[in-house]
Amino acid sequence: MKPAKFLKLAASVLRRLDVLLPPEAAEPDWKALAYRWQSIGRRGVLESLPQPHTFPLNRLAAVDAQTARLVRNTEQFLEGRPANNVLMTGARGTGKSSLVKALLHEYADRGLRLIEVDKTDLTSLPALLTLLEKRKEKYIVFCDDLSFESGDDTYKALKTALDGGLSQRCGNVLVYATSNRRHLMPEYMDENLAVTGGRGEVHPQEAVEEKVSLSDRFGLWLSFYPFDQNDYLQAVANWLDDYGLPFDDTARQAALSWSLSRGSRSGRVAWQFACDWAGRLPEQRIVD
Repeated sequence: MKPAKFLKLAASVLRRLDVLLPPEAAEPDWKALAYRWQSIGRRGVLESLPQPHTFPLNRLAAVDAQTARLVRNTEQFLEGRPANNVLMTGARGTGKSSLVKALLHEYADRGLRLIEVDKTDLTSLPALLTLLEKRKEKYIVFCDDLSFESGDDTYKALKTALDGGLSQRCGNVLVYATSNRRHLMPEYMDENLAVTGGRGEVHPQEAVEEKVSLSDRFGLWLSFYPFDQNDYLQAVANWLDDYGLPFDDTARQAALSWSLSRGSRSGRVAWQFACDWAGRLPEQRIVD
């Protein structure tokens, strides 16, 4: 093959490969307050989020005890004192994720940063920790709605990040995770049998311990509970105040009607009602 023809063919191949290959990772925008980590093979890209969704802690209702413990742990972390990774579990829509987002609003000026990591991107978590270990800021790696199914091995990367493996745990990073499952992984009835478990496992208890060992690596557990009517109405009042609207009797009755139509009372439902109420024209703010 003549050199000119070879070079032309090589250039054609490179152009096609360029479409398939990921772009070169740019230097992260270290001035940002919030990020999203996205895996590319064993590495990843730290994508800045220019407008993170944050709000004051006092917008949250019915989570005072959980807030106090999480704030204390976070302040220990920011001040360079020992602090724990945190697992928040419980009923959906009760403020688990919102509480983490509100921390950024309260502590960004003290160097706190938030990094959202999806479960599918956990395999490259060691690369993220390597990227962060020399930074002066304090980072919360936020894993929202975390759970794992049988046969899913991505949790192993998280276990290593929580404990540090052979290396020392990254001193400027904590993991805050939310889940509807206390143990993060599915458990089966046959795992309670004091025999082989019905699936041929000689030591079934060891398999069970492997499943609960992940949640054990979170030093602080916070439980969240379903809202009663007063909790729900307080959440509505807080969010309406955020929009500069009064929580009068009409709003109260409309909020109760809204929760009845949804079949649920939670902080999330309260926020959704407040969005709808604030978006209506004044003459439309009536009980449906």
